[in-house]
Amino acid sequence: MSLLLEGKRAFVSGGTRGIGAAICEVFAREGADVAFNYHSRDDLAEAVKSKIEAHGRRALAFKVPVTDRYGLKHMAREIKEAWGAINILVNNAAVNKPDNFATTTDKSWDWVIDTNVNSLFAVTKPFYKQMIRERIGHILNITSVGAIRSLPTSVHYATSKSAMIGFTKCLSREAANFGVSVNAIAAGIFDTDLAHTLPERLLQMHDFWVSKGRLGKPEELAEFAAFMVSDRNSFMNGEIVTVDGGAVT
Repeated sequence: MSLLLEGKRAFVSGGTRGIGAAICEVFAREGADVAFNYHSRDDLAEAVKSKIEAHGRRALAFKVPVTDRYGLKHMAREIKEAWGAINILVNNAAVNKPDNFATTTDKSWDWVIDTNVNSLFAVTKPFYKQMIRERIGHILNITSVGAIRSLPTSVHYATSKSAMIGFTKCLSREAANFGVSVNAIAAGIFDTDLAHTLPERLLQMHDFWVSKGRLGKPEELAEFAAFMVSDRNSFMNGEIVTVDGGAVT
């Protein structure tokens, strides 16, 4: 059987840590060339590039924040000139801060919303334009169960992830006219740096709360993501698929 993503060209936002890094490696193993952006850690970027290249695939890394619209447009052009149009996009980059709403500062709110919501426009638009010209593509957004369940997480984070669901559903209808599918994964709690910004009481409850009895592993989500953006997943569009270890609702 051929690889899931053989011959594909993917871009993953926030590709140096946790779920993003796992997606980069699994996509490369499944046959895709993978580009990604990151915010600060050059050492982590080099490590991810090495893992991609170890699977015999091409890798590109860009130190461009997901809030830098000009930088992202330039990056998208550079990738296209090097490889051709991107046909898989994963919006993964996100931040969180353990805040109570009553004490959330303007700065904290703006940081989370700008990074998690405004980046959807900044990252997606240049690659989406490439996809609609080619009339092929898959966009996958990594949202959170915190967007659809009443969990003790920060209000700004839940709000930002809820916005991603609306973005997914609405864009999917427009994109379908051009042969592009748009779906999302509502991730539970995975063993990542971001997860450890959650309230300690939530992490303590987690093993009891989910039927799997543990945190998810980033590579577990990445394996499912690879199928979701593959051509074998040809009839799903505008869906939010929950991957959370079997949480009690």
